[in-house]
Amino acid sequence: MIGKLDPEDLARVLARTGADDDAVEMGPAYGEDAAAMRLPDGSVLVANSDPLSLAEERLGTLAVHVACNDVAACGADPRWLTNVMFLPDDDPETVDALTGQMDEEARELGVAIVGGHSEYTPALERPMVSMTAMGLADEYVPTGGAEPGDRVLLTKGAGIEGTAVLASDFRDDLDVDSALLDRAEGFFGDISVVPESRILRDAATAMHDPTEGGLLNGMLELATASGVMLDIDRSAVPVREETAELCSAMGVDPLRIFGSGALLATVPEDEVADRLDALEAEGIDASEIGVVREVGEDGDSGVEIDSRVVREAIRDDLYDLWA
Repeated sequence: MIGKLDPEDLARVLARTGADDDAVEMGPAYGEDAAAMRLPDGSVLVANSDPLSLAEERLGTLAVHVACNDVAACGADPRWLTNVMFLPDDDPETVDALTGQMDEEARELGVAIVGGHSEYTPALERPMVSMTAMGLADEYVPTGGAEPGDRVLLTKGAGIEGTAVLASDFRDDLDVDSALLDRAEGFFGDISVVPESRILRDAATAMHDPTEGGLLNGMLELATASGVMLDIDRSAVPVREETAELCSAMGVDPLRIFGSGALLATVPEDEVADRLDALEAEGIDASEIGVVREVGEDGDSGVEIDSRVVREAIRDDLYDLWA
């Protein structure tokens, strides 16, 4: 099996949180992107850890952005990273490629890599990286803050990360135009959601960085954490041409592949126009794709899309391709 723990196993993990600490404003919780600790000066330290072992061609690039995106999605400015790197052998080219990618992306974001750990682990088939990102915020923006009546906004589009991974890791399996593959691989440059998070965080009731399981799973995590239903208009969800073509060629759903590069946010209705205008002014594509409503009589949260209700966690479609 590959991917996140099932809900029952995850619940056991989330229940074991060590000592109580009054400074913790957000600890481990389903769907929450990062933890939040109130510092003595009143600011909030936001911290997140994320491992990656797939998408080997751009593992270092994704490791930096996936960790920093989770911190940004909670309203903070990513500032520091620690890097834990496990290598299957002592190939210096692998070390140079990974650390070179990490250094380049961290510099671009203005984030310092301040420590970590590296070791050889022959039991692994491929490198694995676990990044911890930290940043400071005035206030924490949760995944679980959506309110009925809020509108659901999405930046860029579905499957940005997954498209880039398809174009790099599965290039030889794709019978499509090479120019399209080059454009799709260029989506690695769109993975960061730090710019849009800064525009949305003051208005957002909730923000979330959809990753494993894609946009659909990200929406489900937000709905579940908030205790609401999301009514989503699939026709309003932006899917880039490159994403549509590669997903069709590989038989995967754009809404069910790695979704980093998109920021999911809920905002009050009266904030929608101003925030979309602000995003457009910065050259960031964004769309209103749905509305938040109260749960039904059954009390269960979920996502209503394509005339069906989704309540079970989504397994990422790309996993079967690696298998």
